[in-house]
Amino acid sequence: MLETMYDAPGVGLAAPQIGVSLRVVVCDIGDGPFHMVNPVMEQTSGSWTYEEGCLSVPDRYWPIKRSSFARVRATDLDGREVVYEGDELMGRVLQHELDHLDGTLLLKRLPRRVRKEALRELHEEGMARGAL
Repeated sequence: MLETMYDAPGVGLAAPQIGVSLRVVVCDIGDGPFHMVNPVMEQTSGSWTYEEGCLSVPDRYWPIKRSSFARVRATDLDGREVVYEGDELMGRVLQHELDHLDGTLLLKRLPRRVRKEALRELHEEGMARGAL
């Protein structure tokens, strides 16, 4: 998964994005890679709107409103309990990847009007099949 994420390139990848039905995520926001198995969101707070993209919808970015802070509890690849938390980019990546595990693509987080326009554009380019 890490190789796929780096090749894309991206900062996070959830197993369902590559057709694997497991609750597994890999991330690397610049401080080295980490894995999360069966992650659970423990806390979010604040609010931050920022341009966000997704490897499932390449080369597209939209302003997405999310919590500015997130804390996630998970298991690492060695079976140890780990906690990852952070604000801004780290918090955003944690929330984004857990969304994938729960079947939510970032397009669902767009306001209705913006989502409708985004889907129209993606459809015109042949990319919208199964987007929502």
